[in-house]
Amino acid sequence: MVQFDSPTISSPSLTYDYDLAIAGGGIIGLTLASALHNSGLKVVVIEAKPQSTAAAKGQAYAVHLLSGRIFAGIGIWDEILPQIAHFSHVKLSDADYSHSVNFETKDLGTEVLGYVAEHQALLKPLQDFVRECTDISYLCPAQVLETRYQPSGVKISLQIGDEIKTIRTRLIVAADGAKSQTRQKAGINTRGWQYWQSCIVAFVKPEKGHNNTAYEKFWSSGPFAVLPLPENRCRIVWTAPHEEAKALVALKDDDFLAELTKRYGAQMGKLELVGDRFVFPVQLMQSDRYVLPRLALVGDAAHCCHPVGGQGLNMGIRDAAALAQVLQQAHEKGEDIGDLAILKRYESWRKQENLTILGFTDLLDRVFSNNFLPVVIIRRIGLLMLRRVPPIKIFALKLMTGLKGRTPEIAQKF
Repeated sequence: MVQFDSPTISSPSLTYDYDLAIAGGGIIGLTLASALHNSGLKVVVIEAKPQSTAAAKGQAYAVHLLSGRIFAGIGIWDEILPQIAHFSHVKLSDADYSHSVNFETKDLGTEVLGYVAEHQALLKPLQDFVRECTDISYLCPAQVLETRYQPSGVKISLQIGDEIKTIRTRLIVAADGAKSQTRQKAGINTRGWQYWQSCIVAFVKPEKGHNNTAYEKFWSSGPFAVLPLPENRCRIVWTAPHEEAKALVALKDDDFLAELTKRYGAQMGKLELVGDRFVFPVQLMQSDRYVLPRLALVGDAAHCCHPVGGQGLNMGIRDAAALAQVLQQAHEKGEDIGDLAILKRYESWRKQENLTILGFTDLLDRVFSNNFLPVVIIRRIGLLMLRRVPPIKIFALKLMTGLKGRTPEIAQKF
């Protein structure tokens, strides 16, 4: 739990260096900063890794419709769109079961169902945008050494190169990932578990075109997803038990591709591996609290989920947009943005919505990652209902694309 120093900065004449400091300059931290541009709040982003290192991260993400609308509201979507791919079809299937569920744009009345973006395609436009904002400072690389909470603000000691600097801010936001030092030092506990699975990610280039189609196929070992990317590449997200995943990643390229084709199918011809493949463990995590006085958590610092459905990054983007809205509205009313009552407005908005997604992804993984006959029968009845009952199908699709729940104001005009 946060321990407060004596009230040495409670004087009405106190001057702050910033209204809020964001610990973490990844996609979520920069989305929050960007959403606060022209809000009247002075923001600093503190990122430990050099910009070039952060942008070089070899990851790719499903980007939901709502996330795209948030980026459009910020004003960077036109820079992002030319670098990413969209998908207009989603095919959901259960192992070798012949009846798949096909989601189409007509189900939602939208032009696309979602997007797929490599890490740099999202991060660099955010970095460029923040650098142009006079009300946002971007300290990169800079390391948080100490955070001292006081009744009216936070004192943060930073190392910037060889220099040690202290700044004062009304609020600190932890956007520093699942192993958030900011969260841990504040004494906020988390609940959850490590899954029995790891996730293999790789880029491939199929012989035939991907036709802007995303696939989610469930096997007893875990979900298997194929996401379309520019230049007719695809992102593979392959979940398997830990030892199986390690063995697959250790295979020679040709042997790995042979195993991959068994999961992928032959519908797009021969596969070519592009770049390295990686494996990482999968976990579910929810923080006991998203806020304390002078502190808020966003993104992976607050929660982590199973990669099925590509929900994780999008949950964090919605966190950032929601917190930005709460803080801006509080500032416009002359309220203290670091006050716990203000921050609880954000927590009450996002915590329950995130818990719903955590439960949804966990249920999907557990129901489909087994061969227990009664469960197999139930899930295939569920797939049949998705195919045959339009309201259920549309509800599931809206949940998958981020269109269920409360929409931040920044995204409402798109």
